[in-house]
Amino acid sequence: MSDTASVEATYTEQLEQLRQLQMLASLSRRVAALDSLDAVIDTLLQAAIQEIAADRGSIFLHDRETGELYTYISTGLGSRQIRLMDDLGIAGAVFHSGVGEIVHDVYADPRFHRDVDEQTGYTTKSLVCAPVKNAKGETIGVAEMLNKIAGSFDTSDLAMLEGMTSQCAITLEALQRLERTSRERQREVDFLNLVSDLTSELELTTLLSRVVSEATRMLNCDRTTLFLNDEKAGELVSYVVDKLELREIRFPNHLGIAGAAFTSGQSIRIPHAYADLRFNPAFDRQSGYFTRCLLCVPIFNKDGRTIGVTQSLNKRGGPFTAEDESRLRAFTAQIASALENAKLFSDVQAMKNYNAAMLESMSNGVITFDEEGRVNTCNAAGTRILRRTEEELVGQPTEEVFRGSAWLVERIRHVAQARTTDLAMDAELAVDGDTVSANVTVLPLLSSDDAQLGTLVMIEDISNEKRVKSTLARYMDPDLADRLLAAGSQEEVLGGNESVATVLFSDIRSFTTLAEQLGAQPTVTLLNDYFARMVDCISQQGGMLDKFIGDAIMAVFGLPVPGEDDEDRALRAAIAMIRSLWEWNGERGQRGE
Repeated sequence: MSDTASVEATYTEQLEQLRQLQMLASLSRRVAALDSLDAVIDTLLQAAIQEIAADRGSIFLHDRETGELYTYISTGLGSRQIRLMDDLGIAGAVFHSGVGEIVHDVYADPRFHRDVDEQTGYTTKSLVCAPVKNAKGETIGVAEMLNKIAGSFDTSDLAMLEGMTSQCAITLEALQRLERTSRERQREVDFLNLVSDLTSELELTTLLSRVVSEATRMLNCDRTTLFLNDEKAGELVSYVVDKLELREIRFPNHLGIAGAAFTSGQSIRIPHAYADLRFNPAFDRQSGYFTRCLLCVPIFNKDGRTIGVTQSLNKRGGPFTAEDESRLRAFTAQIASALENAKLFSDVQAMKNYNAAMLESMSNGVITFDEEGRVNTCNAAGTRILRRTEEELVGQPTEEVFRGSAWLVERIRHVAQARTTDLAMDAELAVDGDTVSANVTVLPLLSSDDAQLGTLVMIEDISNEKRVKSTLARYMDPDLADRLLAAGSQEEVLGGNESVATVLFSDIRSFTTLAEQLGAQPTVTLLNDYFARMVDCISQQGGMLDKFIGDAIMAVFGLPVPGEDDEDRALRAAIAMIRSLWEWNGERGQRGE
């Protein structure tokens, strides 16, 4: 009887072994027919869960570039990748040891991370974890089954899991390599398209924004900053958006890790920022950001000169690798010319805007003519003097612009031919039926290679009123000069006259003693504040400051334009000066001065 039972048991065991072999062969054929890595992982996972009778499980493959274990999970929108460091948890321990494990009480194992259970609400009680090995015996991943549905995991479950992963390891490794190759090929295509797109951008701030955005995406890091060198200031400059406004950041080009990379021309890759003495943690304290690791690469132009640096912070999933450094160096090398062109364009644009603003702010009229003698530009003063709008002037020939002033048309032609400067002092221009007295300068416009570009005409309006006003403005407030011109004829003003005026004198009591007590610099500060207050009181009453005499003030009321209440205004100014002095002494007393 016992022999019969033994034969039946042996037969049953052989049938089970045959079934398992057939299942493994079927599984191998099924995964070999699949063409995507996530599909193979999902097929293997479902087969392992069913065969081992586990509640759920995971298949992780190793990413050598990042030092991570990753897997795919199916969602309503497709598959999603999950990653964790290859030294974490029981899965990490099995990956590094290459030996499968059975854990009956995971919460009693210190290697188990409860975070996943706490986040998902799932309770892991037991698990079996097997390494996934290729034909060379190298561990390329791990398979993990959770919570046996009936009973406990045993060595047969571990053996079955190892057998199933062994059958699929070749396909897994091949598809992993194919996926990596496809990803790298697509990355190179995207890289070339990106470089081609960026090199056509001339707006500097837009280019910088796109470069840092693409570098951050390419390196899979938190943030990237691009610094350009300002040769005149000896500073590294970057632009950041702060509250929808573009803000400029500057610091000396030899400071910090960015400065070290710039001055040395060498890339710097730091896995632990706070362990490097060159790292300045002040920026982290100010911003609340924590810098874990960083990569800094210098940017060279076509002549091999360093023009800036690119700095990337906190790569996701670990420190920056040598491949990250190579990719960033290649990226910056490709866009260096675009950066230099954009910076040159920005400088030219800034100079153009500066010149335009300068021309618009000038009181002299400036009109430029092209080689054919037609107006190119005319500033605001020029349109005011010629009494025509810029639209009416642009494109007009010299004969039309200066009709009635044939002498000037002839001089412009002469300057264009002779390439010499011509100056006409106190000349008369016919403008809209009137005559304008002006100093007129005509200059040739030449390029850097001495090619003729056109001519420039500068007109300074020197009408009688302007000439007298300019003379008076050298000695008194322009508003007072206007009142003076309105009060009498120019001959009376320039010839001088006699008048009665009220003179106010004031000085500081015991100033010598006070100056000896304060010293030189505090005394100068005291006098500046005192004079400012006193002069305000005098000006408010229509007085004119004549001079400072040491600590004394001399002011005149009734000059150059006399008034009926000059004496009263002088007294009111004196009273206001005393009151202002009391208020000031009170403020100084509160400051302990």
